[in-house]
Amino acid sequence: MRKFVFALALAGAVVCATTASATDAPEFHLLLQDHKFVPASLKVPANTKFKVLVTNRNTMPSEFESTDFNREKIVLPNSTITVFIGPLKPGAYKFFDDFHRTTTGTLIVE
Repeated sequence: MRKFVFALALAGAVVCATTASATDAPEFHLLLQDHKFVPASLKVPANTKFKVLVTNRNTMPSEFESTDFNREKIVLPNSTITVFIGPLKPGAYKFFDDFHRTTTGTLIVE
């Protein structure tokens, strides 16, 4: 019985730790405006889970996508989405608007 209670307490601690780390993740902002990412290069920390808030100020939907870090999420006009990314190793990771392929950007992971 003690082992079961200990396992249950440990599982609860893991859930709490996971929830806390998601809300405590460093936050970065990207803007989609005039079919460009602003900033076009975004510096983020290496080996850390972080979140990027992407705001679309265009009048058309956009799609924040990256094959480099495997994310894909639609951003409706005049709205903001949250994308959790990482942890990533140091380097440069490309992202783009799949609906407007000339709209590109880079995560610079340091």
